[in-house]
Amino acid sequence: MSPQPHECRVVHADGELDLTTAPEFTRDLEAVRHGTGRLFLIVDLRGVTFMDGSALAPLCAAWDDSHQRFGWTRVVYTRPGVGLLFRAGAVQHRFPRYANTRDARRGVSADPPEQYTPMGDLSA
Repeated sequence: MSPQPHECRVVHADGELDLTTAPEFTRDLEAVRHGTGRLFLIVDLRGVTFMDGSALAPLCAAWDDSHQRFGWTRVVYTRPGVGLLFRAGAVQHRFPRYANTRDARRGVSADPPEQYTPMGDLSA
């Protein structure tokens, strides 16, 4: 478990995350990554009703940035479609599911850890 941050930034998304809304989502993720030092970021997707692959690149960029800065990026979601998209994009090991922002902040995943191994079987 990684350390709990003193300052944790949160980005909320609602509605559809697709090709037309991804630029705004990208701007939101970039805006909270200003400054230097460790970056702890929670992306709350509970309000997202549909998400396609266009949201993966900005999420992965945020993940890369936070890890380069010795922090983390965690994603809160409840809809199974988001998890399926992460599996299809082979990024489920980067984005385990968190049930709410409190659990994400504490590092308490909503699913068993073996589900998110980098070499996990995607056919399950």
